Amino acid sequence: MSLPARVVDALRCSVCASPVTLDERTLRCAQRHSFDLARQGYVNLLHARIPAGTADTAPMVDARAAFLASGAYAPLASAIAEAAGAPSGLVIDAGAGPGYYLSRVLEDAPDAVGLALDVSAIALRRAARAHPRLGAAVWNLWEPWPVGDGVASVVLDVFSPRNASEFHRVLAPGGRLVVASPLPGHLAELGDLVLAVDARKEERLEAALGGFFSRESAVEVVRTSEFSAAQVRDVVAMGPAGFHLDRDGRRERLAAAGGQDVTVAVSVSVWRRR
Repeated sequence: MSLPARVVDALRCSVCASPVTLDERTLRCAQRHSFDLARQGYVNLLHARIPAGTADTAPMVDARAAFLASGAYAPLASAIAEAAGAPSGLVIDAGAGPGYYLSRVLEDAPDAVGLALDVSAIALRRAARAHPRLGAAVWNLWEPWPVGDGVASVVLDVFSPRNASEFHRVLAPGGRLVVASPLPGHLAELGDLVLAVDARKEERLEAALGGFFSRESAVEVVRTSEFSAAQVRDVVAMGPAGFHLDRDGRRERLAAAGGQDVTVAVSVSVWRRR
């Protein structure tokens, strides 16, 4: 596994911001900073430790992979791919996890390549194998990205941190930002096993992005369906609540949970770079 050439062209050295080249299994810049590709094909560009509880753990990534493979979020993935609009350039997924949504976008965009950014190296082991036109790099999304200016046609942000200034910087003029965010009622039947959705989430989204982007469109993906016991366990364990399963008897309650009807309620919005 390696990095697609167009992904290498878009990347920058995370130390000095110079362009990089791929020399066998190592990214190098003119200042002689170097970053080795992992055996799985991703590259770790971090040069500082991240706080505990920031990156998804192996159990969280396993739960996410199992849940996504079940097809429960397939309608959401299709809505995201439609919102991306079959681009022909670079698609960056900010907080890509195992690469599920980015690979779905690439299926509908045969001339595009993808860059998966995530702070979890464990997640990117899977992302690097998710699609042949996808490259993956470990990075903290709240820091300036090791990516060139104006190199992306589309940026995806699916349940992930929103660094609006970096979204704006890396997008080409006219580029689009596709954001998927939970609506009130998302997974509500699971109660305190998951984190509650802020009722003002859409208002906060507008406040975060409005200075850099204008909202072009939005669709709501809302459906209630029966989750198996395994899907219930995985959807809880894969999200932020996965860091807190040892509190208030959550792990025991989750282990005892059976199948039940669960509502998926997500807004998929398209934003244009100002």
